[in-house]
Amino acid sequence: MDDAQILGVISHDSGTPRLSYLDEALPASPETLELAAPLDPSQVFRLSARCEERKCTHFDGQRCQLAVRITKMLPAVVDQLPPCNIRRDCRWFRQEGRAACLRCPQIVTGIHEADENLQQVAGVPRMAHARGGQAAIAPAAHSEIPL
Repeated sequence: MDDAQILGVISHDSGTPRLSYLDEALPASPETLELAAPLDPSQVFRLSARCEERKCTHFDGQRCQLAVRITKMLPAVVDQLPPCNIRRDCRWFRQEGRAACLRCPQIVTGIHEADENLQQVAGVPRMAHARGGQAAIAPAAHSEIPL
């Protein structure tokens, strides 16, 4: 993700993470990402980058399945299109339209504290515990949601 940029800052004011969009694109330089310290940058910033298509596990050869899951599995959290600075180039918008935008503010890059539904939307690997068959996050699942 050489061209990664910061789409916005994650706000926890309402108790639920929500994206506050930046007015202009801001490159996700190491110096800028260090501003999140002592937190992980994915807990503070929402990142965006050019779609990597076949290099991404969410891409099925034609469509971004992450965008499909977002629009099918998550409720809309806003009534109007958010003030997004990447919409004209956004794969999710081109593919899923307005439905993706109305759900976008709840999407966070990191899944450190994501609820089970958001983890399913992200495609987080799951494994079953031996006791009671309850699902648990696999150790590798604490990575970022690929955008």
